[in-house]
Order: sequence, then structure tokens, then C-alpha cells
Amino acid sequence: MLKAAGAAAGAAGVGVGAGAGTTALAVPASAADSPFAHPGLLHTRSDLDRMAAKVKAGARPYTAGFAKLTANRHAQSGWRANPQATVYRGAGSPQNYAVLYNDIHAAYQNALRYHVSGETAHADTAVAILNAWSGKLTSVQGSADRFLAAGLYGYQFANAAELVRDHGDFALGRAQELMRNVFHPLSDSFLEHHNNAVVTNYWPNWDLTAIACVLATGIFCDDRAVVDRAVEYFKHGDGMGSVKHAIPVVHDDGLAEWVEAGRDQGHALLGVGLMGTVCEMAWNQGIDLYGYDDSRFLKGAQYVAKWSLGGEVAYTANTRRKGAIGGWSGSETATGAAGVDPAMTRPIWAMIANHYTKRRGLSASYVTRAAAKAAPEGGGGDYGPNSGGYDQLGFGTLAFTRDRVEGAAGGAPSAGPSGAASGGGARPQGAVSASASPAGNRDLAATGAEDLVGWAAAAGVSAVAGGLLLLRRRDRVRRGGAAE
Repeated sequence: MLKAAGAAAGAAGVGVGAGAGTTALAVPASAADSPFAHPGLLHTRSDLDRMAAKVKAGARPYTAGFAKLTANRHAQSGWRANPQATVYRGAGSPQNYAVLYNDIHAAYQNALRYHVSGETAHADTAVAILNAWSGKLTSVQGSADRFLAAGLYGYQFANAAELVRDHGDFALGRAQELMRNVFHPLSDSFLEHHNNAVVTNYWPNWDLTAIACVLATGIFCDDRAVVDRAVEYFKHGDGMGSVKHAIPVVHDDGLAEWVEAGRDQGHALLGVGLMGTVCEMAWNQGIDLYGYDDSRFLKGAQYVAKWSLGGEVAYTANTRRKGAIGGWSGSETATGAAGVDPAMTRPIWAMIANHYTKRRGLSASYVTRAAAKAAPEGGGGDYGPNSGGYDQLGFGTLAFTRDRVEGAAGGAPSAGPSGAASGGGARPQGAVSASASPAGNRDLAATGAEDLVGWAAAAGVSAVAGGLLLLRRRDRVRRGGAAE
């Protein structure tokens, strides 16, 4: 029955009507004339200059991070692209998506290596890879997993392209069209319709891949309305990936439950990495999602870091409605945090730790410990041969290690002209008052019907978000374990 249900949901196409169980998003007013900073996705000009200067000076840990990059087979100037007209991902299709993610990571790694070393051969290789794909790829197809492919590889393609957008041979307009016409439509459709499923059917990572792609598209293509849509969804979206649904319960100890911890460690790590990616790209354009809702993301990242390091964490039982609109229906309950392997790691922590402790001067003890344990962080190709090892671009030890901002103590430095980030790295407005494995080689982003577990029913749940998410929420937890 579950396989049939998954097939029914996977068969639902793009362009489903508004009856998919979501409400229309109110797009916030924006400063339409505000310029976007370029480069301005995961890396600003000041970031790239810092990496190059630190490596040239032989400073640690930058040198260890750069050595990790140069040792990766994807970071070699001899890499040659293998573009496809159609990329497929998901059971029942001629899956060839590994070709795409390997080429994107090669483009990103070569581009990053160029900015640090100045070796133009690497920039030329990155440009050749990206031009080859923008000149051939016309669609992403497959099962419901096509949405994962569009989200993951869309935000990654944009980040690689952003690093070479000023290269004389780079086909910028064609790359922008690829983002607008191939990757973005699937991600935007998923946020609106959720593949014609009830809005809580998919775990947070599905939304987060889509948010990352939509945000990256808006910045890369200088489209303010698209950026606003991603930001609005992050804050107020109906799906599981919006920040208050992905991190639904905040405890007195400064930790906040990551709902996907009730699933497994690998997917929880992926979610933290994706949300961090969204926050970093927004920050570089003067939008502070890191600090949104009293730094809720910091509290969730701290929770996942402590749990992944083997610490005990609380978990509030929650039940999600599942099913297709007008089709099958069911529910799934998670009653506690899953077991962990303290040796499991992903290249996600350096970016988060450095933002909160160095830019903001806040305490992030568990995140800092996780970052130190993972250092030096690698990238695609360093974490196994399957797609889960390519879900993050990585190399955070090189890219995100930074000196503490002078005077950083939780306040927000001022933004650049018109509120957008400048080439020197502008900082968003807004004060911060907080302190604070899947089995085998399965893909960390996948969540097909075959992985549904026979969750035990939990008592003491109440309806949240109009009955779509059933969650026993505790705003305050007493030392003795009693909730109020």
C-alpha cells in the first residue's frame, strides 16, 4: 500500500492547481531598486579575498582546508563535462543525475580553487563545464525525486556560476535562463503544491532544497520578487521546511528540537546544512535569517550538534498527516530522537559556527565542537560516492573560517547601500538577542514511500497548523521534565 501511495504521489505532475493544500503566500514588500551583491551567494568578494590572503600567508586552518580542496579529484583542471539534455532522478526512470552533480561539484571546486590560487586554468575549466550544461540541459524528470534534483543541483549550479559570472567566456545569460526555466520552476512548484500531496507529507528537507534553489535563482538572476518569495516561505511557509515547522519546540536550555531528528541522523544533518546554506546566501544580500525569531536556527543547530555528538536531547512526540490530495491518506508519528553514530559527519558546521561566534559573538558550544571535529571539511567526493555525499558544496574550513568581527556581541552591524550587501560583505540589519544514518548508502535527501517506518502511535498530541501537523508543543520545560 505504501509503495502504491508513493507512486501516486510521485506521479503528480508540475502545475497542479491551488487545491494542493497550501495557502497562497503573501509576498513582502521589497526595495525594488536595491542592487544585489555579486558575487553574493555563499561567497562574497571579501570572503574570496580572505581565503586567498590567508592561504598565501600559510595561515591555519585555511591551508589545511585548501589542501583538502586541491586533493579532490573534482578540483582538477583536466575535468571534462558530460552534459545531458534531460536529467532523470527517481525510481522508474533512466537515472543519470550523478553525471550532473559530479560536473557541478567539479565546476564549483575549480572555480573556488581559482579564486584562492589565481590559476586561470581552473576558472577556464569551471566555465567550460557550466557552459556545456547551460547549452544542453532542457529538463529535469523522474519520480517525485525530480524535485530534489532541481532543488539541490539548482542551488549548487547557481553557486558555481556565481563564482565565474565575470569571466569573459562565461555564458551568463544562458546560465540564468537555465536557472529560470529548468531548476526554478520545479522548486517553486514544490513550495506551492508539494507534488499534490498534503502539506506535511514531505519531511523538511524537501522544502529546504526548494527554498535554497528559489533563493539562489533570485540572487543569481537579480530577481527581487523571487528572493522575497524564498524569504517569506522560510519565515511563514505552510510546509515542514519553514523554520518554525522544522524547529517546532524551543526549550529553556537554549536548544530547540529539530523535527527530523525523529527520523534519522543523516537527514537531520542534511537539513541543518541546507538551512545554513539558505541563511548564508540571504545574509550576503543583507537579509538576516540566521537571527530570525530570536536566532531559532542557532537553537536548532545546537540541538542537532549536541545530539550528533552523542549527547542526550529531549524530543516531543509529533504526528504528521501524509497522503495525496484527493487520494490516499495516513499519518506518521515520531516519538523520540533516533539513535546516532558520533562518527557521522557532513561538511556543514564551519559556516554556522563562524557566523554565530565570529560575526555575532554568540555562544554556540555544541556547533563549535562539531565544526572542530569535522575539520578540515571537504566537499563532493570526500563523503562517499553516492548522491548523499554531494548534497553540500562543502570546504567550510577554507571558505568560512573568519576572524571575529570587532565589537561583535550579538548586535547587527549595518548593511551596505540600499540594504544590500556590498562587495566588502555588508551585514544585515536586526538585533540578535539569543544565546545559544540512513541505512546503507541511501541518499540523504530522499524520503520515498519505501522508507516509511511503522512508527508507534503517541499519546498527548494536539493539532497545530490547522490539523496538518499534530504536535504536543512545549514552550517551557521544567527541570523535572514536566511541561506546561
